[in-house]
Amino acid sequence: MSEKLFQTTIIAIAALFLFLFSTIVIPPLVADPDIAGAFAAGFVNPYASGYSSDVLACWAILAAWIVYEAKALQIRHGWICILLAIIPGVAVGFALYLLLRLRQLKARAD
Repeated sequence: MSEKLFQTTIIAIAALFLFLFSTIVIPPLVADPDIAGAFAAGFVNPYASGYSSDVLACWAILAAWIVYEAKALQIRHGWICILLAIIPGVAVGFALYLLLRLRQLKARAD
């Protein structure tokens, strides 16, 4: 896969997730702005709990990786990706971090 195709793929997946998030999550949240209830709804049954636990673990791993690379590789602005991985979601924060990291590492190599 070329670098350009990689970037395009990452952006397309993040955009698709943003669209789905906006159409599925935002309308009910506007109708009933109970954030704690919305979070708890991700744990309504064993299957949803499994997926929600996976998302939380992925967020924690992503956050640890970003903090590590901030020191080890001096990747800047990763904290923005940690916040975006909370709202709207890990898919957006992770995609942005991959693009941010790629750009900074490529700039150093040039």
